[in-house]
Amino acid sequence: MKKHEKIYIAGHRGLVGSAILRRLLTEGFSNIVVRTHDELDLTDQQATEKFFASEKPDVVFLAAAKVGGILANQEFPVEFIRDNINIQTNVIGAAYQHGVRRLLFLGSSCIYPKLAAQPIREESLLTGPLEPSNRPYAIAKIAGIEMCWSYNRQYGTQYLSVMPSNLYGPGDNYHPTHSHVIPALIRKFHTAKQTGAAEVLVWGTGRARREFVFSDDMADACVYLMRLPSERFAGLLGHTTRENVTEIAHPPIVNIGVGSDMTISELAEAIQHTTGYQGRIRYDATKPDGTPQKLLDTSILSSLGWTPKTPLAEGLRASYADFLQQQTRS
Repeated sequence: MKKHEKIYIAGHRGLVGSAILRRLLTEGFSNIVVRTHDELDLTDQQATEKFFASEKPDVVFLAAAKVGGILANQEFPVEFIRDNINIQTNVIGAAYQHGVRRLLFLGSSCIYPKLAAQPIREESLLTGPLEPSNRPYAIAKIAGIEMCWSYNRQYGTQYLSVMPSNLYGPGDNYHPTHSHVIPALIRKFHTAKQTGAAEVLVWGTGRARREFVFSDDMADACVYLMRLPSERFAGLLGHTTRENVTEIAHPPIVNIGVGSDMTISELAEAIQHTTGYQGRIRYDATKPDGTPQKLLDTSILSSLGWTPKTPLAEGLRASYADFLQQQTRS
């Protein structure tokens, strides 16, 4: 990825897309193309095709997606599978038709089996049943990975997929019911502090374990991968190996994580400290925990020379400051 090339960031207003935009601008990339959803609906094939034909980007970061937490996935399964498949199909297809040189597709760690061995390696994909609460979204993302790999095999493209663990940071969605765990808890604890509530109710038992990546670290990893020299980048684009009589698939995936996880109860206590809430925390065990543990094996990314930089406490402070700014603007 060279500084003179035209770069399209799909989803530049989202959590990761906005972080990628900040990172590229910081590093001196200026030939960047963005469109809001009102300007370009990526679920519309004709509009997406017209955009690529007009702009002809050299590099694409595909960070546009319909995302949400457990409740949103349960309430809107149709939108989570339909809209994400449409976005991926339209953008990846148009990228090939109009000669995009490199594409990075943003996936999710929910693609892996619910009970995958920990830490989860990239080749764990499709080796077991998925977590039911977000299966439509996971299947859509798996389809995106397979689409990237199929184009790579059939047409020699350079399309890479990255699988982050749970993301958080500035620009997050703090909706009270349809957001991910960190922004949802930030809002809950802040509201409880403001209203003087005696307790905060947290979904699940608190025992599920999660790994959290700060959005600016995620963006840094994405840009780092896309700037790899051709010979190193090519080694990430998918292959199959054979061990005895068993074929092992190595899809074009790179996990992005921090190498450690924590329980939801530990996370809740950290957010309680960040927001300054003084009340009790109560767990609602009638609500789902989701996957028991999702810790990613990041040895591939580490071997390429990248490591995360932002400790959780620092990231939570930045997220809370961002939440307060959003509250001021609304």
